[in-house]
Amino acid sequence: MPNDRNVARALLDRQGRTYAEEAGISLADRPGPLYQLLVLTMLLSTRIRAGVALAAARELFAAGYRTPQAMEAATWQDRVDALGRGHYRRYDERTATMLGTGARLCLDRWHGDLRRMHREADGDRTALRRLLVEFPGIGPTGADIFLREAQTVWPDLRPYADRRTLAGARQLGLPANPGGLAGLVGEADFGRLASALVRVALGEESAGEVGRTAAAR
Repeated sequence: MPNDRNVARALLDRQGRTYAEEAGISLADRPGPLYQLLVLTMLLSTRIRAGVALAAARELFAAGYRTPQAMEAATWQDRVDALGRGHYRRYDERTATMLGTGARLCLDRWHGDLRRMHREADGDRTALRRLLVEFPGIGPTGADIFLREAQTVWPDLRPYADRRTLAGARQLGLPANPGGLAGLVGEADFGRLASALVRVALGEESAGEVGRTAAAR
């Protein structure tokens, strides 16, 4: 039987990208990439397949809506059209409205820079979650998504493992707690591991295939 470290490494080899990376976001502790993560979080928060949300995010960014200023300046129809090109059709009109409202909130409250939000929370995850859910379309699950991804550039969040991350860990027989999972990979890899475990929980990756890959090492 493969040990836990081998399973974690096999999972990273198979699913080593965060959702932000898959959406084309070069995540960094800078205003633009952090806002793009917020947009991706809004899209992933609806009841729609992750692949569709990722495609819609790529279309929005390709259209130039990578900052809150650009998102707000776009017309509502521009946003609807970009979402449609990503096949994000079921919630496109409502989401187009929320993207505009969220961009205005980002500008008014945080001057377009979510690092200000991070500093205001001062290392308190509960406070940060409370600030995140003020954005339209982001509830508790959305806050989990944002923090899970943001931990790659905000080290004070690590190790952040939400319920979906822990559900994936259980399917693979890995420790179902943040500390136990953090001991399986290097600190810089934990965000990638968390995203990969979510893919297992959502059925985007096969626990059996991961186990076989680990056993073959």
